[in-house]
Amino acid sequence: MKRFRPGIIPTLVVALLLPLLVSLGFWQLSRGAEKSALLQSYAERRAAEPMASTELQHTADPAFRRVHLHGQFDAGHSLLLDNRQRDGKVGVELLQPFHDQATGLWLLVNRGWLPWPDRRTPPQFTTPDTLLSLDAWVYVPPGATFQLHADPNTRTWPKLLTAIDPNALWKALDREGYAYELRAETGPATYQADWPVVAMGPEKHLAYAVQWFALAIALFGLYLYLGWHNAKEKHHGSGHESTQHV
Repeated sequence: MKRFRPGIIPTLVVALLLPLLVSLGFWQLSRGAEKSALLQSYAERRAAEPMASTELQHTADPAFRRVHLHGQFDAGHSLLLDNRQRDGKVGVELLQPFHDQATGLWLLVNRGWLPWPDRRTPPQFTTPDTLLSLDAWVYVPPGATFQLHADPNTRTWPKLLTAIDPNALWKALDREGYAYELRAETGPATYQADWPVVAMGPEKHLAYAVQWFALAIALFGLYLYLGWHNAKEKHHGSGHESTQHV
């Protein structure tokens, strides 16, 4: 049996890093599984018929559910979500309050992406001034969003933001509104209405998991090699000293 003498410092380093690398690998696998489940839920719910807007507030799990709306946009309180890219081009997403006639509820509807190539001039968009019927789906963000803080001394609209909490908007406007953003499906009232469901797909998480596990295997392999190599060197050194004494 080969002797194994890795040394104290390499042992401490491996004891700290190896569990970390393995845990990161399993974390990426779990994130990939979550993304797969999310995409499956998205596909199933987007294939279903739109529900009536009157059902919206009574739906416990509204994410990705399609909703049929009938009402009118509020052009005076537009929001522009900055730093949104499509096909390598910079732009913004246009969100506007929408007053639903069936419920009397205010909804924050995302009308899609529009380019903004020149930051020196504001993005150009128009708003229908008539009653509209449109289909949209509920977007529930995966994490916390930045809050929209109402400034009583500022009446400048549209507002340029990086993210939005609809509840903060309704509070600022003193309106009764729905807690989540709705993303309009492609139609006459939309711009480029395609949104990625997830920023990074399950296959990316799997690739990252493989990388973390590969690093863990490489670290452990190096640890074994150093342990056997150090033991071999020490054994040869001891044998050489014994020969000299004889």
